[in-house]
Amino acid sequence: MYRKSFPNKQSDADHGNQDGCQLITPKRGNSSNSLDFKGYIPYTDFTEIFCLADDFCKYFSSELKKYQLSDGKKHRNKPGRLSDAEVITILILFHSKEFRCLKHFYTQYVCKHLTHLFPNAVSYNRFVELQKSVLLSLTVFIREVLLGTCTGIAYVDSTPLRVCKHQRILIHKTFKGIAQRGKCSMGWFFGFKLHLIINDKGEILNFMFTPGNVDDREPLYSESFIENVKGKLCGDKGYIGKQLFEFLFMNGIQLITKVKNNMKNSLMSVSDKIMLRKRALVESVNDELKNIAQIEHSRHRSFANFITNALSAIAAYCFFPKKPSISLVFVSDNQLTLF
Repeated sequence: MYRKSFPNKQSDADHGNQDGCQLITPKRGNSSNSLDFKGYIPYTDFTEIFCLADDFCKYFSSELKKYQLSDGKKHRNKPGRLSDAEVITILILFHSKEFRCLKHFYTQYVCKHLTHLFPNAVSYNRFVELQKSVLLSLTVFIREVLLGTCTGIAYVDSTPLRVCKHQRILIHKTFKGIAQRGKCSMGWFFGFKLHLIINDKGEILNFMFTPGNVDDREPLYSESFIENVKGKLCGDKGYIGKQLFEFLFMNGIQLITKVKNNMKNSLMSVSDKIMLRKRALVESVNDELKNIAQIEHSRHRSFANFITNALSAIAAYCFFPKKPSISLVFVSDNQLTLF
């Protein structure tokens, strides 16, 4: 698999300062051009992300050319000032830091304080156009490189991605015909749903975007969505269904959910009950995606911009050094168990 063929470029990242970090001093004051940022920026964060993205983009572009059809016409093949790897790196850095405005981040931080890393920076309008060109590369980069591995214990959940407030649904035009009204535990919303499957280490195993009116159980019927999941899968009461349980069981997955009040009690082992109590782990991942990576906001002006923003947030989360996780310790009591 291509994921295993990546070279380790950690040694190449340790250039420049020996301590591997640089103090960015923001400009204080009431000026609108002041840099709104705190803390240290390690060089290893920039170079590690760029090396992974650059190696992948070179490999992906060479493989993509083998399967492209030619129309017999000559096309301009001049490389741009910013490579695809640089665009992906900037997008990931934006979602992993404390910035909330992409224009402010690019014009006031990248173009002024990161000129030694991105010497050929383009204008902000051109950078927004380049986001669409890296959409395919970014999607495959996440799928093949950044996703975690199954540990036998997984959690599934969905979270709403609102695109506007309720008062603006009728006049909303950007996602007209695409976004739909849906209902979650927090009430009604207008937008999309993000379906996540994570392991006990907080790593994302797979994800899927659907309109807001899609049932939470429907993505689990897709074999491509559960191909990396084996063992036990914990979910909330919204995933209860006999047909879904049988389908997942035939694919080597045991679905564990709570029981509704009007249902008969079912036998459940103590370990399954403990793992079900830790289902808040996937809620913590959704919280970090929304509050830190800013995967949800209402400033999108195109569907391509929405998808690029969401994928960049997921990629940024995969690079977080600390993720929500649970510590599982299994103790053998040397007792016989009858199944």
